[in-house]
Amino acid sequence: IMAAARTNAQIAQALAALTTLVARDNDPGRESEKRLERFMSHKPTLFIGGYNPEGAIKWIEELEIIFEAMGCTEGNKTILGTYVLREEANVWWKNV
Repeated sequence: IMAAARTNAQIAQALAALTTLVARDNDPGRESEKRLERFMSHKPTLFIGGYNPEGAIKWIEELEIIFEAMGCTEGNKTILGTYVLREEANVWWKNV
């Protein structure tokens, strides 16, 4: 009976730990953080702006491939896309 009680306690402890992990991983507060980590793992090119129409089109096409693979909503595309704007492009975005 002692061995069974210890095993039940271990199972209960393991289930409690698992519940905590699942809750943390499904925490809506962490969802956007995890999405950003996944996006950045694709190594998107930073966009600094300037007059470079061809470069801008290439950058947008690159991001669209990543967004498609991630199944992003339009709102998430905006959030993630603006995250990789730097320098002149970031100033422009803040003024829009």
